[in-house]
Amino acid sequence: MLRVVYEAATDLTPGRLVEIAESRGRVDIKLRRDSDIDDVLHDLNSELQKFVARCNWFQIWRGQILGSTDSPLAVQYVTDPEVDWRTCVQVREFGGTVRLHVCPDASPEHLVRALNPSIERFLAGGQWFQLWHGEIITMDSPGSSAA
Repeated sequence: MLRVVYEAATDLTPGRLVEIAESRGRVDIKLRRDSDIDDVLHDLNSELQKFVARCNWFQIWRGQILGSTDSPLAVQYVTDPEVDWRTCVQVREFGGTVRLHVCPDASPEHLVRALNPSIERFLAGGQWFQLWHGEIITMDSPGSSAA
């Protein structure tokens, strides 16, 4: 199974607002608890850009495999005043670009609570896979840890 799991944490490297770690079928993303959401999203976008450039995650979009240098993936977080606090996040995608619209009043803790189930539903669509040490990991692959 594929998982992207967010955590609001305090044990990040000093000075860092975001840390990303990848393993088989899983990406763990820590956001610094009690930080300004705009600062966290800025750093999250920067870290995700670096991560996506080096990771081996791919998307099937209208019969094409996206995620190579010819068709790179992008994940972007933006604050959006149209997203209410209860919803907190809206996931939108189009052809290799995933844009997550976030309520500007959210805290990192609130964002994490909304993100984990949203990302789980998003990945359950079955259009994503990871190439991990020569093995293709999909939502149907056994042996990956759940959130």
